[in-house]
Amino acid sequence: MLNFGTIGSSWIVDEYINGAKDSELWKLTAVYSRTNNRGTEYAKKHGAEYVFTDVAEMAKSEVIDAVYIASPNSLHFEHCKIMLENGKHVICEKPLCAQTKKVIELNKIAKENNVIFLEAIMFMHLPQRKLLEDAISKIGPVCMAKIDFCQRSSKLDSYNSGVIPNIFNPSLETGSLMDLGVYCIYPAIHLFGVPDSFSGEAVILDTGADVSGVITMKYPDKLVTLAYSKAGQAAANTDIQGNDGTVYVESISRLANIHINYTDGHIEEICGDEKKFKLMGYEAKDFYRYITRPEESKTEYEYCTDLNVKVARFMEQARKKLSIVFESDKI
Repeated sequence: MLNFGTIGSSWIVDEYINGAKDSELWKLTAVYSRTNNRGTEYAKKHGAEYVFTDVAEMAKSEVIDAVYIASPNSLHFEHCKIMLENGKHVICEKPLCAQTKKVIELNKIAKENNVIFLEAIMFMHLPQRKLLEDAISKIGPVCMAKIDFCQRSSKLDSYNSGVIPNIFNPSLETGSLMDLGVYCIYPAIHLFGVPDSFSGEAVILDTGADVSGVITMKYPDKLVTLAYSKAGQAAANTDIQGNDGTVYVESISRLANIHINYTDGHIEEICGDEKKFKLMGYEAKDFYRYITRPEESKTEYEYCTDLNVKVARFMEQARKKLSIVFESDKI
């Protein structure tokens, strides 16, 4: 077993901890919180022995081998950098950073310190991804894809009442593209590559954060449309159209409930759904494998590293086109 710590205490951290424990490869030994009271409460909840209120102190500690980072987006670079520099393996929630140069720098620091640096994007670590790829291979040449992640934010009512939640606060480098759009961009670039060109539109709130957007990626032989929103709940979800059929995906983030509708009318069921912590457990298992079996996992890990740069670059270009601006863009 390897020992890990966490930075963050949202529901997503709960799910990652449960998934990591379920893998039987990881032991939670430490948590970080800005306050000792909150940290002690969170450590007790999950059975961690150590509580840190100083990130630098946590990074230098010998009680963890790795850390799962789910702090606000605007703090990802700072938190990842100090952990990597102190020889800790890092898995950081998506998106890694708002600027591509920061992702490249973190990858470089990880390599120099011989540690693993991974973006916590479920799509890349689910066994269902291979099922999706196999399904796509059965429908002939892809001519069109519509990738959708529209999920009404639980914080939208707070925003409408005059409160500015973190998710709609651009000073924290959040918004619909960063929170949901990334789940569309990852499969698009993984499955089809970087597009020749793209266009897009976004709805921008008074705060400067985007609440929804549509991006159309143009390839020589196909169009791939991404739709993402925190203002409403989708029913259409994702479909990938080929000459011989269409692959339907109910949830692109979870790769849940996939089936093929063939042009001759018959339907092939591919897979159902799993609990969230089980899905996040696949990330924890791959993270462990990359650390403990580096030679065996080298090609796969390097692909993940290369892809996180491509995704970061595309998202940065998309923000410019959609007029989504963060303070850190000016530095």
